Amino acid sequence: MLDYSNYIIAFIVSFIVAVSITPLIKKLAIKIGAVDKPNSRKIHQGLMPRLGGLAIFIGVVAGYLYLRPESMYMKEIIIGAFIIIIIGILDDRFTLSAKYKLAGQLAAAAVVVSSGLLINKITLPFFGLIYLDYWSYPVTILWIVGVTNAINLIDGLDGLAAGVSSIAMTSILIMAFTNFQFAVVSLCVILIGSTLGFLIHNFYPAKIFMGDTGALFLGYSISILSTMGLFKNITLFGFIIPIIVLAIPIFDTLFAIVRRLVNRQNIAAPDKLHLHYCLVDMGFSHRKSVLLIYFFSACFGLSAIVFSNATMWMALLIMMILLFFIQITAELIGLIGEGHKPLINAFRKLMAKPKPQKDN
Repeated sequence: MLDYSNYIIAFIVSFIVAVSITPLIKKLAIKIGAVDKPNSRKIHQGLMPRLGGLAIFIGVVAGYLYLRPESMYMKEIIIGAFIIIIIGILDDRFTLSAKYKLAGQLAAAAVVVSSGLLINKITLPFFGLIYLDYWSYPVTILWIVGVTNAINLIDGLDGLAAGVSSIAMTSILIMAFTNFQFAVVSLCVILIGSTLGFLIHNFYPAKIFMGDTGALFLGYSISILSTMGLFKNITLFGFIIPIIVLAIPIFDTLFAIVRRLVNRQNIAAPDKLHLHYCLVDMGFSHRKSVLLIYFFSACFGLSAIVFSNATMWMALLIMMILLFFIQITAELIGLIGEGHKPLINAFRKLMAKPKPQKDN
């Protein structure tokens, strides 16, 4: 019989360490000047310490030292995590340029793929198993860097990134457990425990921000967990499962890219049209906006769990429903821009009554 006690203790260790260390990290952030200054694109007023991700990392380290999960990739995963943490700390203190942050993320991803941890195959209906061969390397690096930045982009409201990440990791935990991937289960347990411990201090009204140290670390961690677990799922559409789990950050990022291309802007240019900002602009309070996104994230996580055990036709149906829901929600909220609502416009034309013809 499987002993759950070690997982429970590891969760508690990570949680307590993160809760306890966060106030000290807050004092450290203020002392060294790692603070977030308000501007026209941000909601908070006044200076806010933003090194909170270091508390998450320390909590994870504590849980790891207790649980000591084993994997042939663990050494390189840890090295990659340290690279991400260093980049995050430097950015929280000195505000690095995008090229330096990207270079650090690419370095971390390169270390990981050097271990042999790769997205080396996908499964498709009618085609079966498809091996990526040499494409495994760029695809895996792109996935790690993409998810790392996607989590960073949704870190715009108090508690948002920590909560969405916890929900995504809980979904991965459930699927990893049912597939007996206990290294993934162990990492999920300590990451969730530490993130929730930090969330105690980060939920609205936040006392400290996780900063890039936390957002990049959580994004990196989720990309690794999904590569170790979800991409190894041999079910049909197996490669879709991690995308569903991370639907909120991934599609928010994709819509941001489309929006900027349509408006002929630099795709890296910041704006206030991300999902969380749009909800606030629609009249939802800060807290309600975050809770609403939590709800959406939980729905996607549950959908991914169902999807992972569905038949081919059920999986196709779920995927079509999710894509329709994502697109119509994006148009209603205005994620692409006010002038770009193809589904809504098509529906309006369909429902419009034909004008009566005048008699000659």
